[in-house]
Amino acid sequence: MSQAGERPIGIFDSGIGGLTILQALRELLPEESLAYVADQAHLPYGPRPAAELRSFAASIAGYLLERGAKLLVVACNAASAAALHTLRAAFPGVPVVGLEPAVKPAAEASRTGVIGVLATPGTLSGQLYASVVERFAGEVRLLEHACPGLVQQIEKGELDTPATRAILADALRPMLELGADTLVLGCTHYPLVIPLLRDIAGPQVRVIDPAPAVARQVARVLDERGLRCAAGSQAEVRLFTTGAPQPLERLLPRLIGENRRVRALRWTAAKEGLRLEEVEPTPD
Repeated sequence: MSQAGERPIGIFDSGIGGLTILQALRELLPEESLAYVADQAHLPYGPRPAAELRSFAASIAGYLLERGAKLLVVACNAASAAALHTLRAAFPGVPVVGLEPAVKPAAEASRTGVIGVLATPGTLSGQLYASVVERFAGEVRLLEHACPGLVQQIEKGELDTPATRAILADALRPMLELGADTLVLGCTHYPLVIPLLRDIAGPQVRVIDPAPAVARQVARVLDERGLRCAAGSQAEVRLFTTGAPQPLERLLPRLIGENRRVRALRWTAAKEGLRLEEVEPTPD
C-alpha cells in the first residue's frame, strides 16, 4: 500500500449539493478519508461566468492538495463544465473526477425518447454538456429547464416546501405533457429533492441520480493509480465552508444523517490570485 493511499479524497461544490457525492463515496468506499469544501460564499455557481468558476476551482483545488488530497472530485456540474480541463492541465499529477449530465444512460433507458434535463445555466451552456448531447442524444429529444431559484431553496433546507414544489412543478409540467419518461439531474443539489420530484412526476418517470456513477468512477481511478486505502483503514471526514458553518451544521442531520463539525474558510487576495485559509474557531 502506497503512502498516498492514506491521504484523503478532496471534494468541492458551491454548497451542499456535493454532499450527495460525498455520501455515495462513503457508501462505496467506507475506508477512504474525505475532505469536502462548500464554497457557499460564492453560491450559486450556475449563473457565474466560466472564467470566474475556473478561478474558484483552481484555488479550492490548491487548498485541498496542500492538505494532502490524492484525488479531486469536482462535485458540481457547473464547475466541471467550466474548469475540469483547466484543473487537469494545472495539476497533471493528480487525478480529477468531474461530472457530466447523465444523457447517455437516460437515452438508453427512455422508452418514449423524450428526456427532461434539469440543470443550471452554466451547465446547459457549457461545452461539456454540448459534447454529451452530440455524442449520445442523436435519437432522443431533450427538454431543458434551468430551475431558477431551486439551488437557493435547497441550500436553505427547503426540500419539500410549497415554494420548492412550485419551482419543480413549473419545470416538469411541460416536460411531462410532451412525454418525458426520464429525468437527468444536471446539478448535484437536485438529488436532494428526488422524493419531491418523484411525487410530482409519478412512478412512471425514471430519475437518474449521478452520485453512484461518480463514486464508481472514483473507485476505478483509485484502483488504476494504486491509491486505495487498505481495507479496515480508519476513515476521517472533514467538512469546510466559505460561508457560515452553523447553518450547514444544522442541516447535516437531514443531509447525511449525523451531526458533524464544519470548519470555516475565508477567501483572501494573494499575488497569484484568490487563496483559501482556515478561520480559527471561536471558543464555545
